[in-house]
Amino acid sequence: MTAKAFVTFATVFALTVCVLAQGRRPASPDGSASTEIAGHYTKGSDEPVYQGGKWIEITYGRPIKRGRDLWGSGADYGKQLYQGAPIWRAGANVTTRLKTELPLTIDGKRIAAGEYDIFIDLKPNNWTFVLSTWPIQSRFDQSNSNAVFGSIGYTPDKDVLRAPMKLETLQHSYDQLTWEFLDMSDTGGTMALMWDKTMATVGFKVGS
Repeated sequence: MTAKAFVTFATVFALTVCVLAQGRRPASPDGSASTEIAGHYTKGSDEPVYQGGKWIEITYGRPIKRGRDLWGSGADYGKQLYQGAPIWRAGANVTTRLKTELPLTIDGKRIAAGEYDIFIDLKPNNWTFVLSTWPIQSRFDQSNSNAVFGSIGYTPDKDVLRAPMKLETLQHSYDQLTWEFLDMSDTGGTMALMWDKTMATVGFKVGS
């Protein structure tokens, strides 16, 4: 990390600690999106019971727009969200994580069931969805080069997948960053990130 990047991040981190110490609500609350698939309904005593399903979950921090120009333009596109890191953590505060109990195929590449970091490489009209196996820090430790905090310390050598994302303009503006699962079936679905009037999606298929 460069000295400038560290100062930027250290300032943001110190302000977050200060807010929490004062008992105020976090500026970017925790969030999660979950779906359960590949199971089946069986007759229960009162109502049908869904059994044998497998979970897919995304956990992340949920920043609020608060009037900002989120993406920027030209050479500064995405820089505000990177906060000195080389890639976006696709959320706030912590590293965004994908946990899947099923193997998934994304952009033709199979990944095993397990836990992964989610990052997004932001370029104008060209976002790249990244899954990585970096260990994560729960508290920022600059001396720990073996784990990332958010996306600070990220390098691409632990990437297991890079896939293009589809970008769409929404009719309404999402004030708070939101991950969701869309168009789900037993064979697959779509992971979607929505913030302001931008929706970025990546499709996936499930395996056994």
